[in-house]
Amino acid sequence: MNNRILSVLSNKPFLYLWLAEVFSQVAMNMVNFVLIIVAYKVSNSNTAVSGIVLSFTIPAILFGLLAGVYVDRWHKKKVLLWTNILRAVFLLALLFIPSNLFVIYVVTFVIAFITQFFIPAESPMIPVLVKKDQLLSANALFGLGIYGSIFFAYALSGPLLLFFGDMVVFTLLSILFLIAAGFVLLIRVPAKVDRVVEKRKEVSVMKDLWSALAVMAKTKEISQSLLLLTIAQLLVLIVGVIGPGYATQILKIKLDAFALLFITPASLGMVVGAVVVGTYFQNFSKSMSATLGVLLAGVVMLLLPYGGAEISSNGFILFLNGLLPFSVGMIHIVVILAFFLGFSNSLVFVPSNTVLQEHTTDSLRGKVYGGLNALIGIFSLVPIIMVGGLSDIFGVGRVLTGIGIVIVALGVFRVVMTWRK
Repeated sequence: MNNRILSVLSNKPFLYLWLAEVFSQVAMNMVNFVLIIVAYKVSNSNTAVSGIVLSFTIPAILFGLLAGVYVDRWHKKKVLLWTNILRAVFLLALLFIPSNLFVIYVVTFVIAFITQFFIPAESPMIPVLVKKDQLLSANALFGLGIYGSIFFAYALSGPLLLFFGDMVVFTLLSILFLIAAGFVLLIRVPAKVDRVVEKRKEVSVMKDLWSALAVMAKTKEISQSLLLLTIAQLLVLIVGVIGPGYATQILKIKLDAFALLFITPASLGMVVGAVVVGTYFQNFSKSMSATLGVLLAGVVMLLLPYGGAEISSNGFILFLNGLLPFSVGMIHIVVILAFFLGFSNSLVFVPSNTVLQEHTTDSLRGKVYGGLNALIGIFSLVPIIMVGGLSDIFGVGRVLTGIGIVIVALGVFRVVMTWRK
């Protein structure tokens, strides 16, 4: 790992924040996955699973921005501490309450509600603890923690449930949240942050909310970064929703193999991308990096329908195999496409987060991230509700092609607008 990234980890307050992020993200991602599995086991219904997804999504829509307003009026270290503790407590409550679908929905909703306060307190802490010229590397490490935790949680959730059962897993996840809270306790926050918090309390909540919305709408760097981060998250959700159909209809593989052939290389691409951006993109335009990420994601989405089993008999592939010392088949194509889809996500995530932090103050940052969480919640309803149905009507391949065209068009539009400046 590059010296720039390692130098950020030598900053102990940031190191503790990063470790807290890793443990809390692993726990939260596993909570999402485990509760979906448990809900299905209790109900044996796909509709019940959709209810779990909505229970995670609705609190972001209803409370995301408002939670950001309050977080900016509170001490973010305390918010991080108590949100981790409270999520641990509500998970432990499942040990003492009989498992039924209503209880699972309630716990899911409450944990998602608490998380609305956690999100606008976490990333906004980064510029408080590191220097401005270290922001890109710090966000690369945060991206590394988020994407690594997704992969780690996805890989471990199933085996842990299988071998140890629901109750042991809930206890383990509660412990992970409490470990994250322990690392938060170790963070030393500069005294100037406390003064900003006290001053913010003098402004009314509604005035604070409307002023934040005005800044987000009028500041181009902020609004564009919010849009890019929302799109990056939407692509992840779309792949999650459309993944089973893509595996069975286009790749002609079992669902179990999809995790190995697609999710794993995509997660690896995200991790590698975060390291590359943090290491080599220090002097590169953040806007251009994000544009490259959008274009790459669009191209990959356009190519995904052509990664099916019949690709092995394609004339071009046969010609390519005649030139190469090894054979290229469907598996290799899919793994490479998945890797670059994950890589493109990092090209958007790391610089866009850095831009948000560079163009916001300590008194505004929580509201901006709360707004981002609300945007993701609002727009994620579309893939949850529509993408699956559209795939059933028009086919997975056509839906992927349509999404790819839209994303490429957005990337081209950004390139044209950059040239006009």
